[in-house]
Parts: sequence; structure tokens; C-alpha cells
Amino acid sequence: MNKHSDDGTNQHTREDDSEIRSQVIQQKLLDAQTPGFQAEFDPDEADLLGAFKEDALSEADALDSSIDHSDGGGL
Repeated sequence: MNKHSDDGTNQHTREDDSEIRSQVIQQKLLDAQTPGFQAEFDPDEADLLGAFKEDALSEADALDSSIDHSDGGGL
């Protein structure tokens, strides 16, 4: 029977997990700089790196910035 003991020998803290994850991501970033190597990032890693940051204009902002506004007048 496998039970975790309270002596701390098999317990990982969130800080340990976070440090390990950070090291893995750093290594993947180094690997990604190798020509021809395709480093793979899971969705959580990509999100942490800002790969999916949404910074597009809203539809209203895009329409407001359009130079082709119709002012109702004809040529």
C-alpha cells in the first residue's frame, strides 16, 4: 500500500513544481532557437509565454479607424 508519509520525503511543494516548470520552459525556449528543431509547448506553457495574447482591435474600433467612412454625400 502506497501512502505518503508526513516526514516530507516524498512531498513536493507548489514552489518546487513551479521552479521545475520554469526550468523546462527555459530549456524549450533555448531548444526553439536551434535551426530545424521544432520545440513543442503545451497550451499552458504557451499561455504563460504570452503566445495567445489577444490584442486585436474590436470591431467598433476597426470601424472607427476606417478611412472609408460614408458621410452620406455623393461625389
